Amino acid sequence: MGWQLTEDVEEFRTAAGACLAREPARSTLLLSISESMRVGGATTPVRFGYWRENEDAPVSAGFVQTPPLRPLLGPMPDRAARELVPVLRAVDPELTSVQGENACAEAFAAEWTGRSGGRRVSRQVRLFRLGELTPPDPAPAGRARLAADADLAVLAEWMSAFAADTGQPGADYTPATAERIATGRMWLWDVAGAPVAMASVSPIVAGQARVSPVYTPLRLRGRGYGGAVTAAVSRAARDAGAEQVLLFADLANPTSNALYQGLGYRPLTDSRTLTFDH
Repeated sequence: MGWQLTEDVEEFRTAAGACLAREPARSTLLLSISESMRVGGATTPVRFGYWRENEDAPVSAGFVQTPPLRPLLGPMPDRAARELVPVLRAVDPELTSVQGENACAEAFAAEWTGRSGGRRVSRQVRLFRLGELTPPDPAPAGRARLAADADLAVLAEWMSAFAADTGQPGADYTPATAERIATGRMWLWDVAGAPVAMASVSPIVAGQARVSPVYTPLRLRGRGYGGAVTAAVSRAARDAGAEQVLLFADLANPTSNALYQGLGYRPLTDSRTLTFDH
């Protein structure tokens, strides 16, 4: 049977839903992105794919891609990753990178680059899952609060800064920020009426929710605000019914990795972005 591509999110979730729900933590990106498309629609075409080993087998792999961005691979067998290469090469021959758990990302990249081996790791992240929440003690000055409409301009600017810090393409983050505020998914750490850090959480899908982004302006870092607001949004996600609260941390940043583990987050799996050298 192999890979089936579609731009229809309902087709994707119907076909791949059971597969994604088997390990919702490891499928967090596919779940949250597809749910966002289901609820709010897509402003640009989104490419989904799902894979069966044969026509009688259940779906056991999936991916999502918003061209020209790289495909995000869900957990999948190496065979599925390799078989995805000719399928994507036919529709996106200028593909420059891929993102996924280490093994399947490497299998895809090795197949894509062939004998040239022209690929490099451009980013490595670790997925953490919350165990027992342990808020900072003592907490920094200030308090946690839900973001309000009056915070929109500042938070949209912070969302843009976070994107720049993590190598994402520039965009107007005002609509996305407004939606997070309106749905009660954006939290702030507030000191004397002024926001000093933010953290947001995805909607709960298949029992999981993911904290992202967490951001403190450079001039305010090192004061504990990021840890405090992460603890607040994590507690809010749990209180809202999330069975698993997740977050990604850049392995190149030992400070954030230590911070999240201090709050009770435990490592689950590692992923990487591989860039192809054409």
